[in-house]
Amino acid sequence: MRALIVYESLYGNTHIIANCIADGLRDKAFDVTAVPVSRATAEMADEVDLIVVGGPTHMHSMTTSSSRRMGAEAAGKPGSGLTLEPGAVGPGLREWLDGLGARHGVAAATFDTRLEGLAMLTGRASTGIAHRLRRHGCRQVVPAESFLVSKKNALLGGEADRARAWGAALAFAASAAGPVRSG
Repeated sequence: MRALIVYESLYGNTHIIANCIADGLRDKAFDVTAVPVSRATAEMADEVDLIVVGGPTHMHSMTTSSSRRMGAEAAGKPGSGLTLEPGAVGPGLREWLDGLGARHGVAAATFDTRLEGLAMLTGRASTGIAHRLRRHGCRQVVPAESFLVSKKNALLGGEADRARAWGAALAFAASAAGPVRSG
């Protein structure tokens, strides 16, 4: 089966998680393309059996152009310790999802990175991503997942391994759900 992972990452944590999810899917014989949203096109989602989309949680939800600018400004401050990912201030997941088009019945999964804490306090970008994918006709095959970062913007211990395991479990769920083909 073929999977596309589209991720948005400002400082690298979501990028790491996306790559770990890709490794978990590949371990279960999936052909995986993982691409940052800055290089993703709607056409990349053609002819895939699974679309996985994830991004960082900013101000309780998906990023916006203003939250990406604020993230870039934070990275530019002396002593911030933050390194901005290439393409981080360009179009984000909201814009990519707006142009996705109909994907009736395609299996989907969503994830986010967010601060450690109760989701009702931190927010979750993955729920907004899932909502937008459903509007395009995708069917979510597993619940949205969050991977946690510290207040110092580092993945918590074990999160990369957990992402790899989630990718493997996702492969099983997507395979069990089966591909949807028209015709």
